[in-house]
Amino acid sequence: MPDTLIPRRDKLIAEKERWARDRRQAPPAKPTVLPTGGRVPAGQHLVRDWPVLDLGTHPNIPARDWSLSLEGLVQSPLTLTYADLQEIPQTERMSDIHCVTFWSRLDNRWRGVATLDLLAEVRPREEAGFALIKSYDGYTTGLPLEYLEEPDSLLVTHWNDAPLTREHGGPVRLVVPSLYFWKSAKWIRSIRLVDRDIKGFWESRGYHMLGDPWREQRYG
Repeated sequence: MPDTLIPRRDKLIAEKERWARDRRQAPPAKPTVLPTGGRVPAGQHLVRDWPVLDLGTHPNIPARDWSLSLEGLVQSPLTLTYADLQEIPQTERMSDIHCVTFWSRLDNRWRGVATLDLLAEVRPREEAGFALIKSYDGYTTGLPLEYLEEPDSLLVTHWNDAPLTREHGGPVRLVVPSLYFWKSAKWIRSIRLVDRDIKGFWESRGYHMLGDPWREQRYG
């Protein structure tokens, strides 16, 4: 099939799959010279803007129609609307983000609800050790539950004092600063607690199961 007839989403997926295969065979990146007090992991470069990386689909979810389900291995399953989220005490954090495609952006101001506070509401069962995140565009990613218990992990509604835009995952996205940014799912729809690490969209296509930027876990 000619390239012009291949849907943009499929071309982007194929390109990233090739990238992951190639990088698995590449030598480790040399450490970056850091003028930023050790805040930039090896192999990363700083950007001032916030690049938009996705598969070409930006779900249009008005805040009034958005909801989030917290389910799975929990004692008290919970569904929240956007209005419900605003009633929960808001948390503000400043953190850095690191994308697997080699860019980092420092000093991002976030406002939203701490995932730790939501976990306290649903009360994970003892056997829950991981979370499977689902988004409105069908995207999925998995991560150990402990990363949702970190104080900087948030369900974000605002970035740098402005409502989160649609292209960046608004009205609500997940932000987990200690992992590569593909783990911070845009347009988040559900958090399911499970007893095993489940491969999500990119993990099934060659990306690392954890994605720790400080250990350069870009691909599995």
